[in-house]
Amino acid sequence: MYQVKINGKYNYEVDKNGEGLLIDGESTIADIVQINTVQWHIINNLGSYNVEVISFDHSQKTAEIKVNNNTYTVTAKDQFDILLDKLGLSSLNAAKVSEIKAPMPGMVLKVFVTEGMEIKKGDNLFVLEAMKMENIIKAPADVIVKTVKIKPGDKVEKGQVLMMF
Repeated sequence: MYQVKINGKYNYEVDKNGEGLLIDGESTIADIVQINTVQWHIINNLGSYNVEVISFDHSQKTAEIKVNNNTYTVTAKDQFDILLDKLGLSSLNAAKVSEIKAPMPGMVLKVFVTEGMEIKKGDNLFVLEAMKMENIIKAPADVIVKTVKIKPGDKVEKGQVLMMF
């Protein structure tokens, strides 16, 4: 069983039965044909739908799909996610990050953020040159930059605190 949320607004409970899907308790049998690795054609209740998966994040259980040229964001929770929510443990998966330390000694080439900026997980923070290689350091979680302790040209040591969130 899955709890599926579309565009952060519409909630559905989806489960598999012998022949098709149960959506909010109602049986649905659709004709689904996979065209290639990211496209499907679905016929359901006399409606024809062209579906394309634009992006898919397996670890976050999220996808962006296009249905007949309309784009939707879909998130899903399985029975384990639902149980963690009921027990109040789902927030334990969220990364709690208060600072970034230098992963290696090197020299700061560029800094992409300033104090007060809201940063999303995976956004570039700065470039650190170490052993003649440029390493882009990315944000490990969604954070707001509290303090930037580096500027281009600074030499840093491994473990030195470079930014605080």
